[in-house]
Amino acid sequence: MTEEFHRIRRLPPYVFAEVNKAKAAARARGEDIIDLGMGNPDTPTPPHIVKKLVETVADPRSHRYSVSRGIPGLRKALAGYYERRFDVKLDPETEVIATLGSKEGLANLASAITSPGDTILVPNPSYPIHQFGFIIAGASVRSIPAHPDENMLRALERAVRHSVPKPTALIVNFPSNPTAYLADLDFYKEIVAFCRKEEIFILSDLAYAEIYFGDLVPPSILAVPGAKDIAVEFTSLSKTYSMAGWRMGFAAGNPHLIAALTRIKSYLDYGAFTPIQVAAVAALSGPQDCVAEIRAMYKERRDVLLRGLQGSGWDIPSPEGSMFAWAPIPEPFRDMGSVAFSKLLLQEAGVAVAPGLGFGEHGEGFVRIGLVENTQRLRQATRAIRGFLNAHGVGPAQPASKSDKQPVLEDSAS
Repeated sequence: MTEEFHRIRRLPPYVFAEVNKAKAAARARGEDIIDLGMGNPDTPTPPHIVKKLVETVADPRSHRYSVSRGIPGLRKALAGYYERRFDVKLDPETEVIATLGSKEGLANLASAITSPGDTILVPNPSYPIHQFGFIIAGASVRSIPAHPDENMLRALERAVRHSVPKPTALIVNFPSNPTAYLADLDFYKEIVAFCRKEEIFILSDLAYAEIYFGDLVPPSILAVPGAKDIAVEFTSLSKTYSMAGWRMGFAAGNPHLIAALTRIKSYLDYGAFTPIQVAAVAALSGPQDCVAEIRAMYKERRDVLLRGLQGSGWDIPSPEGSMFAWAPIPEPFRDMGSVAFSKLLLQEAGVAVAPGLGFGEHGEGFVRIGLVENTQRLRQATRAIRGFLNAHGVGPAQPASKSDKQPVLEDSAS
């Protein structure tokens, strides 16, 4: 009776647990911890979206069960977004379903389409649900490189050649969590052509579609001709509109996959609370100035973080998109691994980051840093990291700049 259940045994120990435990202990001691470890937006949801929620929740008729695939107006709003943003036409009845965040949609689709023994191709490193949703469903996972380049394409070919049975599905995620890589439409064309030829489904995670910082605007894989024959794409309002706690996401694309997800969800839930769905319509169909403002905010935070860390002697690649920086562990600490380094950084600098090992074995040697505090707190974090690195003989021992001497705000609003 005390033996672990079969599906639980397939899950490894939670890599982030040690850092989370140390973080909680430090806060219990009254220490000020700057938490850059979670992808949890810290800014409020735009007022017009909140207003629509409040307005709708006042109507008692909205308190009843909703529908698991989303109210018709919400599915139409998502189709309208895809047409405006990606020039992709979707049928709201057969090619769109609302989900309780993109994470729930991915996990439930994995359950719907997976048989024990199936092989799924997943980038490594990647967001944990990309592989564990399928592992929980009974599949085997084969890792492929995470960068959208020739190495990934060649790895796909090798995986199909050497996997028995042939892979059932491929996960792609650009802008990527945790690596912040972006893919262009030409890359998607090659992926779609290959997977159509090999009869492999594609599950695209586009949760960070609106957080990008350069000239490359993240495309939808559904914009590739023929993609809807094999692909479904997951999007979310969590980051685009700072609505993480609202749990509102979508799946769109191949009608066969959408029907499978719809059937599974019909047994599991009654959909999101109706006022949340109505507010989501206001988000997708209302003024979009807030999206540009949120994107500009993350870009400013990215620039503050990069300047501060470069000044401390920790050079990290500039993120192309997402709300994360994917940082190689500084050389003197590399042998200790990402979990031990994250704990040491927390202990000595009071800054929490996510160990790269939590995103797959190929994430070892990196940490993920979230842009989830305001610029004053990020400057405080980089000052603390500078002192930590200097104490260990890394980087120039430079005095704080004038910009670093601004008063620190204790809250996390910007």
